[in-house]
Amino acid sequence: MDPVKFFDAIRPTLFHGSMTELQVAGITAILEAWTVHAPASDPRFIADSLGQVYWETEYTMQPIEEVGHGEGRAYGKPAGPYGQRYFGRGFVQLTWLAVYQHAETRLRFHNIAANLVETPDLALRPDIAAAILVFGMTEGWFTGRRLAQFFDGTRSDWVDARTIINGHDKAALIAGFALHFYHGLTA
Repeated sequence: MDPVKFFDAIRPTLFHGSMTELQVAGITAILEAWTVHAPASDPRFIADSLGQVYWETEYTMQPIEEVGHGEGRAYGKPAGPYGQRYFGRGFVQLTWLAVYQHAETRLRFHNIAANLVETPDLALRPDIAAAILVFGMTEGWFTGRRLAQFFDGTRSDWVDARTIINGHDKAALIAGFALHFYHGLTA
């Protein structure tokens, strides 16, 4: 991938002609995570992850906290050994104590030390959020669905790939975002 061509391709289509330093930094963190944790991945995997993040972070491309911190939801109540609230955080809104526990265990397996159960705000660090994104989408952490189920050989199911993160919520819209990222990655 040529970074100049990539950013030149996505800037006008997804970012109305200009990007903030934080948007560039977030995208760069995600691209670096793919390079480090899943080298030689299918560009469709990377593009879909970027499209999901674009939507989930309200276009900021930065790890964010869920609006309202899960107030009124079961996962928004203190839980676990540290009495933390496991509301949505990160690039794709990690929620629930069990999911934070699973992410912590899987990150350790991949030699990434992040005590997410004790300190769930670690999911807001770009490097940790990006690792969660890459491994979560390739291994199926969030819904049991993973990227290889939607992108294999000549098969590309951009719309149903949304089920990796969140059912079919805004699936066609997010597929369009992912395709813009894909065109940038293959420019």
